Amino acid sequence: MSGSPLYEKLSAQLKDCAEEEYAKFHSALLKDDKIKVLGVHVPTLRKIAAGYVHCIDELLSIPDDYYEITFVKLQAAARLPYESFVEYADKCVSLIDNWATCDCFTPKCIAQNKADFYKYIRRYLCDGREFYQRFALTTLLHFYVGEEWADEIISCLTLADTQMYYVHMAAAWLTAEIIIKDFARGVEFLKSGALDKRTHNKAITKACESFRLSGDQKQYLKTLKR
Repeated sequence: MSGSPLYEKLSAQLKDCAEEEYAKFHSALLKDDKIKVLGVHVPTLRKIAAGYVHCIDELLSIPDDYYEITFVKLQAAARLPYESFVEYADKCVSLIDNWATCDCFTPKCIAQNKADFYKYIRRYLCDGREFYQRFALTTLLHFYVGEEWADEIISCLTLADTQMYYVHMAAAWLTAEIIIKDFARGVEFLKSGALDKRTHNKAITKACESFRLSGDQKQYLKTLKR
């Protein structure tokens, strides 16, 4: 409710910290004129969110009038213990409507509960909505990349609808990280032809931008472009 005391308090906090020039800069990055941006920096948003963890139900009920309100909601939920967080996970993911909010939504509790949360990732990947899928892929990127989950990640990549731009970019980013962490496995995946041409080539480009690969590895990757 826009007239609730909590909404008024949070709105006032955000507006006190807003910077007009930063709002213009960040709006241009989001590339979506429908999203209203006040212009509050991420570290400040995270500090503000810490004060609302105790009232998560009420927080999630207020309108998402500004980018920053949604951001605070997700950052507050991300601070919950895992058993509480998963009760709100679907609601949180439904609020994501841009790449920045998505990529900053990294609930640390997932790190110790990867096996259980994997079922959510699969479900979000099977959803037709762009940012459900992007969140699934970025969560894999943040918490799952490594030998133990390599097969599951590759399986998930084959489910992603990379015709959607922000899913395509997340899939390329995740594939690049696989290549960097396990070059042989990453190359094997590229050679399988499981990715569409655009995502395949973008993954190689992103991997070659990393300082963690050798010059020879980068040269070899470029020969795999389609």
